[in-house]
Amino acid sequence: MPEESIEHIDFKELVQKSISKPLVSHIYTADPSAHVFNGKIYIYPSHDIDAGIPFNDNGDHFGMEDYHVISMDTINAEAKDNGVALHVKDVSWAERQMWAPDAAHKNGKYYFYFPAKRADGIFQIGVAIGDSPTGPFIPEKEPIKGSYSIDPAVFEDEDGKYYMYFGGIWGGQLQKYRNNIFAEENEEPTAKEVALGPIVAMLSDDMKEFAEEPKEIKILDKEGNELLAGDHNCRFFEGPWLHKYSGKYYFSYSTGDTHYICYATGNSPYGPFTYQGIILEPVIGWTTHHSICEVNGKWYLFYHDSSLSEGITHLRSIKVTEITYNEDGSIKTINPYEKKYRLNTNK
Repeated sequence: MPEESIEHIDFKELVQKSISKPLVSHIYTADPSAHVFNGKIYIYPSHDIDAGIPFNDNGDHFGMEDYHVISMDTINAEAKDNGVALHVKDVSWAERQMWAPDAAHKNGKYYFYFPAKRADGIFQIGVAIGDSPTGPFIPEKEPIKGSYSIDPAVFEDEDGKYYMYFGGIWGGQLQKYRNNIFAEENEEPTAKEVALGPIVAMLSDDMKEFAEEPKEIKILDKEGNELLAGDHNCRFFEGPWLHKYSGKYYFSYSTGDTHYICYATGNSPYGPFTYQGIILEPVIGWTTHHSICEVNGKWYLFYHDSSLSEGITHLRSIKVTEITYNEDGSIKTINPYEKKYRLNTNK
């Protein structure tokens, strides 16, 4: 949420009314990608720091330098910080801004995917490999060929294929690409034009490269029309995630400047996906970012807010709450704070 919209908030009261508490409070963490590996929960967040950079729409104030892996023995157990798993100084091609990551497991190896800016200021996505879900991870010398933008999320389908979803507009630079080609003059479509979609690519058998040309995903409204760029309450902005429930693919994402976590469903990992509704209403802080993970037969939303830092947008804390599915497969909308303390997003 915009910084000016927090002035009326009593943060002590807000903390009491929050539906969940920060999983860790000794460091600031955000963008949690959660997985169950070997019966244990592992969360791969960004590590927020105060880089001393002024706020702007490109997100330059998000100056993260490294990654910590957070683990939990059970969903109610105390979260453990396993220390630095990867630092920007260890990545030969990356210069700055280690943004939202994800991880995957295959054949005893753990693959850690992360976006970062090269020296020329362009985001790419890299992979680092380790023998443990907590790292340390050893990065490949070059980013993934053909990768761009931010927010990698890796989905393992039931047939053993892995897919990476990525992309984010504004600071994430997705608006600069058309058909996987960068051009500085490209901009976000106008309000009445079709919105930019997130990108998907199947991963290679060795998990280090794309096995195909990345493809743009179509997100449709209930009438089958592609969402328009002016539909800020529904269109994709950043933070893609895919999970599967009762045979359906659920694609979820952040709407960015309207601060919703939304979802759409489809019958293929490539889409198209039909918009269904809101999973999470706005949180304190401009960004909202999530993952969805099944733990012992129940489904959980991992997310973040800035309540611990009293509204500082780039100092966030990861949280978790249970998801409820209705009989028709729809997801019950979650308010991160009690209804009587619902945030006013129109200020």
